[in-house]
Amino acid sequence: MLTTNIVALSYAAAAAAFFFLSGLLLTSWRGRLHGMVLTVACLLSALWAATVAYQATLGRPISLLTDILEILRNAGWTAFLVMLLGPLRQTEVLSPPRVKPAVVAVTGFYLLLFLVTLYSYEGLGTAPFGAMASVVGRGAMAVIGMILVEQLYRNTPAKQRWGIKFACLGIGGLFAYDFYLYSDAMLFRQVSPEIWTARGIVNALVVPLMAVSAARNPQWSLGISVSRRILFHSTALLGAAMYLLVMAAAGYYLRFFGGNWGPVLQVAFLFGAVALLLIVLFSGTLRSWLKVFISKNFFSYNYDYREEWLRFILTLSEDGHGLGERAIQAIAELVESPGGALWISSESGDCELVAHWNMPLAGGIEPVNSPFCRFLENQQWVMDLQEYDTNPEKYAAITIPQWLRAIPKAWLVVPLIQHGGLFGFVLLAQPRSRIRLNWEVNDLLKIAGRQAASYLAQQEAANALLVARQFESFNRMSTFVVHDLKNLVSQLSLLLSLTEKHKNNPEFQKDMTDTVDFSVQKMKLLLQKLSSGTSDEKSAPLPIENLLQQAVAAKLADTPKPVLEIQDPGLEVFANWVRLERVIGHLIQNAIEATPRDGQVLVHLARQDESAIIEVKDSGHGMSEEFIRERLFKPFESTKSAGMGIGVFESREYIRELGGQLEVTSSQSGGTTFRVMLPLHRQDQAVERVA
Repeated sequence: MLTTNIVALSYAAAAAAFFFLSGLLLTSWRGRLHGMVLTVACLLSALWAATVAYQATLGRPISLLTDILEILRNAGWTAFLVMLLGPLRQTEVLSPPRVKPAVVAVTGFYLLLFLVTLYSYEGLGTAPFGAMASVVGRGAMAVIGMILVEQLYRNTPAKQRWGIKFACLGIGGLFAYDFYLYSDAMLFRQVSPEIWTARGIVNALVVPLMAVSAARNPQWSLGISVSRRILFHSTALLGAAMYLLVMAAAGYYLRFFGGNWGPVLQVAFLFGAVALLLIVLFSGTLRSWLKVFISKNFFSYNYDYREEWLRFILTLSEDGHGLGERAIQAIAELVESPGGALWISSESGDCELVAHWNMPLAGGIEPVNSPFCRFLENQQWVMDLQEYDTNPEKYAAITIPQWLRAIPKAWLVVPLIQHGGLFGFVLLAQPRSRIRLNWEVNDLLKIAGRQAASYLAQQEAANALLVARQFESFNRMSTFVVHDLKNLVSQLSLLLSLTEKHKNNPEFQKDMTDTVDFSVQKMKLLLQKLSSGTSDEKSAPLPIENLLQQAVAAKLADTPKPVLEIQDPGLEVFANWVRLERVIGHLIQNAIEATPRDGQVLVHLARQDESAIIEVKDSGHGMSEEFIRERLFKPFESTKSAGMGIGVFESREYIRELGGQLEVTSSQSGGTTFRVMLPLHRQDQAVERVA
């Protein structure tokens, strides 16, 4: 019983191996007639091994069907070798004029062997002469196969043997083992059970050798193309099925040898095995590895470009997350990267972080004219940061920004090129499975970066157009406000002139006159500003300390009262007093409104190098990172019911106009700090402005 089980397992392994190789030939590799014959030979070998395993499982002896399938299997491999020898121009034994007669002779031999095999089974296997003739004939088949393998290898040019040597080893191994088996049978007048049993395992071991040669010679295979997705799911399904079969067998033996605990252990083991399978199947790392493995080993190119490009465009076009995050995701999925971040060049002359996807620790600002950005723009290369660490000369030994090197798991920098210029760049995290960056991957990332840049540039243009239209609408609204105010001023002026006729109640008239006069003057001033649209006041050197004192004093009536700290007095900046006071006052007012009555608002002035640093700190509820990035500096976006949403936007624009910067740091429930950096005024700057 034990020997029968071993025979069944040995030949079942051979059948599974040949069926798997046949499936690969039919689904993934491409070719013509050679591939058809190779596939038929593999299928015949699989059917023969499966038949032997089936009969061994039932405990039956070798039947006529098994012997016929063995002859057909050997005929298939012989036909494949003859077809490979046919195109050779020079051979020592089988030159082209002799190929056709040789084929006829081999075919006749196989027909004769087929008849001898039929005769050996006459009378239910009682023809000893026929049985021995059949054994001799099969030994002769093995000799013919070995001769063909030797001729194929010897007559193949040395430079081309790389592609066939493993096939010669595999097929030659099959025929060599058969010769050993039947030589032993002729010597001892019977087939050795041990050698026969091991024959299945030997057949299974040579399948990988044939698979390697088939991969190196795609012209052997059929011209059928199956998508990577089908092959991916088929491979995953096959692996899951094999895993479940092994686990079921293990569970059976646990039940058999486990005694009283056997059924309990079997159920627990099978449940754990199924749970582990589900975890593995839903593992992003395993799926990524399997995709890369299939692309590397079964396809000429790493990508199915049609499928990848459709997925790329669909990711960019779908709704949901912002376009920046979708662009990162679309590029990252090309190289199995789990996350990334996006920087886009802004009007300030810096590449600023605008979006991140599964990379929350990314951050930093890089000037567009820095060596790093100039290299990306001029070379348009995909930078491998790990390769840079080992070979910086390849990237002209440029200096990688420190903030970029500090980002965990940073891997690739993909430039976004728009009209020959650097629109921005994407930083990708290290992939789930190892990706070899070759010309194909680099070219695909470059093209994807250009496509993503066009989408992002279109969005930037659309946003700019929207802002322009909003400003146009705001100006149109101002025109109507001016008209209404003009009418109101006229009415109030008329009322003021009429009140002079009613002097019976001097106190009442005085209060009314003061009130109306104040309203008229205020509305006239507003009317003047709205009508002109610009201020006549010009920029000049001003003491920033005095301006802050005036801005803080204007807010002392509010609660909490702002506190002013002057660390470095006597600093001067070149700006317009009214506009800069309005900017600082707006930041202070926002801090007061965001802080509870028992909180604190602090205005701090200090010097840092050649800049005046104004910090407006509060202990209010703070803002989220998403709000700061997407809404804080966006015009016409306001969280106030009566706000117009242009205060912070106008503040940043004027500070940039002065050559400074406005930064904000905040955390929810941790307060907010606005940091205004203005260049200090020097006498030589004043001379340059006058000149």
